[in-house]
Amino acid sequence: MNTEKTALGIDIGGTKIYAAIVNQNGEILTLPVKYATPKSVEGIKETLSQIIENQGKTSSIVALATAGAVNNENTKILSSTANMVEGYSDINFQELSPKLPVFVENDANCAAWAEHTVGAAKGAKHSITLTLGTGVGGGIIINNALLKGKSGAAGEMHFKMSIERRRPCTCGTFDCFEAYTSGRGLALTYRDILNRDLTTYQIIENAKNNDAGCILALDIWQRHLADGLIGLNDIFDTEIVVLSGSMAEFVDVEYVQNLANKEIVTMPVVVKHASAGNFAGLIGASLLALNKI
Repeated sequence: MNTEKTALGIDIGGTKIYAAIVNQNGEILTLPVKYATPKSVEGIKETLSQIIENQGKTSSIVALATAGAVNNENTKILSSTANMVEGYSDINFQELSPKLPVFVENDANCAAWAEHTVGAAKGAKHSITLTLGTGVGGGIIINNALLKGKSGAAGEMHFKMSIERRRPCTCGTFDCFEAYTSGRGLALTYRDILNRDLTTYQIIENAKNNDAGCILALDIWQRHLADGLIGLNDIFDTEIVVLSGSMAEFVDVEYVQNLANKEIVTMPVVVKHASAGNFAGLIGASLLALNKI
């Protein structure tokens, strides 16, 4: 008799939702199904209810990876993000699953746990995973445990990189790490250099074609990333920093690692690209959820 417990992992993003069954080894057992994220709270609730009803019949728990800070009880979102519809943080996720318990965790924390358990940070007791995209998320592992903080919001990458109040951040303040090291941060760096605008995609493509301004912007962007890693490592004294997300592929990890290790006051850190894959969020959520039952 097969007694293996599985989770229905669901990764909820601003534009798409992925769902799949995951086992206790972090293996995806079913082909991940993709859904467009509805533009209303009611639409999201209906979609999630249908996913749970259709795909959760053989699972022990529903595991949600979501944008926003999540409480320490893993039951609700404390604060949502700009890429989610108004009212999203008020959803009662348990009501959507009448038969199975629901576990909720921040998507960056889930990605960090996936990298820690089955990905680039496997075997390390201390690691930080950064998701570099339109924004920047983070998850911190200390002594093989996810750092959640007093309320559940630990790992938010909104510490200050400057006091000039030049770059508005998505959090409502200025000059946060995210405002410098996100895709938007790269575009703002290019504007600072040349006083004109290009999209992140255009900067990357032009840099590949030896455009000097774009190459310089990309270099400064990576230096900003290294500066942030210096601070993070000096505080947490971690073994590995894992870089995931759509912008991570444009990072020269050896270059950033060398820049950071020249200035950190703790022991050297290793910088790696993520290896848990595009479904790290639902894998991490599933593993964290299965650890609770």
